[in-house]
Amino acid sequence: MSLLFRRRGRSVPARPAPGAPLAEASDLHVRLGQREVLAGIELTARAGEVLALVGPNGAGKSTLLGALAADLPAASGVVRIDGRPVGDWSAPELALRRSVLPQSAALAFAFPVEDVVRMGRAPWAGTPYAESDGAAVAAAMAATEVTGFAERPFSALSGGERARVALARVLAQGAPLLLLDEPTAALDLRHQELVLRICRERAAAGDAVVVVLHDLGLAAAYADRAAVLHDGRIAADGPPAEVFEDGLLSRVYRQPVEVLPHPRTGAPLVVPVRGLTSA
Repeated sequence: MSLLFRRRGRSVPARPAPGAPLAEASDLHVRLGQREVLAGIELTARAGEVLALVGPNGAGKSTLLGALAADLPAASGVVRIDGRPVGDWSAPELALRRSVLPQSAALAFAFPVEDVVRMGRAPWAGTPYAESDGAAVAAAMAATEVTGFAERPFSALSGGERARVALARVLAQGAPLLLLDEPTAALDLRHQELVLRICRERAAAGDAVVVVLHDLGLAAAYADRAAVLHDGRIAADGPPAEVFEDGLLSRVYRQPVEVLPHPRTGAPLVVPVRGLTSA
């Protein structure tokens, strides 16, 4: 990826070409304490696609997202962002290339919502792109439907409102790689759909979006690809219509399921088989 200019030790990336690999894991192993949480992961997130990470609790989804973000070190293997090992980037340069939404957001001070969203623009300080801060913040708040409480303190918001403000901060950052950890967990039905539509819009604009999801229906409806994690490994990786298969999901989740086509769209619908004991 070509560089537009350098300032204060930062290289500012150009927009990625369609299909360019923005995050790559090669033979990735991650240990937390004495436990190997990820083993031999091979995964690529490309510009222009939504990649969903799915799997049961403890499968390694959030750990994989943290490794892709360079927030968790690899025990072995390589993670690359924008074609370079993550260790070769400085923190300011990484912030221009990837933005991260953690599972929960907490602040020690009662910052107003608009100020929290504006924090996402910090990586662009001192570059010509800082002139777009106001427009980027306004657009991100409008997209996530938080403009109406811009002046309220973040600490006074509900869990779902906080989640949308945190997503607005990520959008305002304007990095081409978005790493989102369970962004729909605290949201109602309307706002779950809103968040996944935003993911699709960002992918259509050329970004790479990696999103951890528990709702397989959302993953099937909105993701271009789904990586199914099981015991720290990738059990399947491909379009949801191909990898969301009865036998695989029943084995991975230890719960019998049926996968049926949506009557209108044909997207896979994953339905638990009730009245049976789990596998």
